[in-house]
Parts: sequence; C-alpha cells; structure tokens
Amino acid sequence: MNDWEWQLLEEKTPVDHLEISGIEVRTGSRVRLRPRKGGDVMDIALGGQIATIECIEQDYEGKSHVCVVIEQDPGRDMGMLRQPGHRFFFDAEEVEPLSPGEFPEIAAVQKPSVLVAGIGNIFLGDDAFGVEVVRRLADLQLPEGVRVADFGIRGFDLAYALQDGYETTILVDACPHGEAPGTLYVIEPDLKVLDDPQAVVEAHAMNPINVLRMARAMNIEIKNVLLVGCEPETLGGEEGQMGLSAAVEAAVDHAVKLVESIINRILNGNRFDSNLGTEL
Repeated sequence: MNDWEWQLLEEKTPVDHLEISGIEVRTGSRVRLRPRKGGDVMDIALGGQIATIECIEQDYEGKSHVCVVIEQDPGRDMGMLRQPGHRFFFDAEEVEPLSPGEFPEIAAVQKPSVLVAGIGNIFLGDDAFGVEVVRRLADLQLPEGVRVADFGIRGFDLAYALQDGYETTILVDACPHGEAPGTLYVIEPDLKVLDDPQAVVEAHAMNPINVLRMARAMNIEIKNVLLVGCEPETLGGEEGQMGLSAAVEAAVDHAVKLVESIINRILNGNRFDSNLGTEL
C-alpha cells in the first residue's frame, strides 16, 4: 500500500449507518440478501438468505459496502470475530432491510472487549510458549467478549486485529528476564515508548512492542495492554528446535489459569496489578 492509499484510508469518515429503501440500517440490523444478476457465483448462491450486518465500510471511491454474517452459518460467531470465510460483502443495493414485523432488529453487535494473542515461532523451542497457551485456551469455555487467537509470527496481522478496538489486549509470549526457566511474568508495557519518533517500525517483525508501534503508526488506538510472559530455557539455537523444554511445558497450564484469572478480573471491572498480581 503506497502513501497515497494510506492517506485515502486515514481521511475517510467512518460510516455507522446507511439508508436503504428509506430504512436506516446499521451494525446489528438484519437484512435479506438480493445479489444482482450476473454477479459473483458465491453471492448469487446466498440470494434470499437472512444476514446480520457486521459492519459498513467504504472503498477508496467513497462507495459504501455492507459486510454481513449469514444467519444460518454454523460459523457465524467466527464471522462476528471478523474471521475470513464467514463474512461477505455486498453493495448497499444488494441488501433488503427487514421490517420489524419480519425480524426485530437485534442490539448492536457485541464486539469482543478482550483479545488474547499468542505470539511465537513453533520452530524455535520455547518461543512457541504463547502459541501453546492460546491453543489450550481455545479449547476452554471463556466468557463472551473474549477473543483468543494464535498470531504466531504474523506481526502485521496482529497490528490489524488491534483496529477492532479491544479494551484490553493480553499478549502471551516467551519473555527472557534472567530468571529460572518456566518463571511466569505479567508485565504492563509502558505505552509511552510507542510515541518514540526514533523507533524503527518493521512490518514483519513480531516483537510485541514493535507490533504495538506499528499499530500506533497506523492510527490505531492502543488501550490497555498486558504481557503474560514465560522465561525460556532455549530458543532453538542456530538449527532451531521443535517442542518446548520441560520447564516451559510445565508452566503452560499455570499460564492458562493465569490468563483466565486476568480475564475474569478485567471483565469484573477490577484492575490487575502486574507487579503484585492483585486486584486494585
């Protein structure tokens, strides 16, 4: 994306509603899909389906497009979390607002308020700590409003994910601090360093602070961030290594419980003291 394209994105006014056939629709409104003839075969296959508007977006020319999640899609929850394959874009004239008598408009879509992001390279020994923690978290029944995702080494994807406006982001990563391998930390990064004009932003690096700097450079608001880290024993050496060391493997379940505890405290309105691990 060149500088001109970035400028176009930054200057766009967010769209929170549209008027279609004299009816105002917004995020959370239900519509019936009426794809135009001769359009994309997938769009045509969805003709007549009931869908929920997940968001309204504009292209570079200022034309509005409606992003929807299909009502009967078994993976609609993934669509609400903006996962590919479960979100579909239509022009405004291709959706038909439903009257209150057909389907009452649901409340605005509840965006996840907490993002738990696993970070790490599975080919570098204990660097896979964050990936393994979120893998186990994904198998648990977590409260609504929590998104758990494995970002691996995809720093650019994580930066883009932060644009969804999470109140709290919990990064899970291997974190050398000179302590015994397997030692767990909860660190609250100083977000003031993100504004350092001398900082170099590398789009494809996965250093957590570097990713946050990149998101800030993209004009994404960074709110509350916690880092749940684990002291590694080995990062694979020159030849790399698959699998965690025994000390870090033993710490994974403790880390899962720690992240669960942090999530519950946050959702209950309590701050988490990263130094003492206590409620404030």
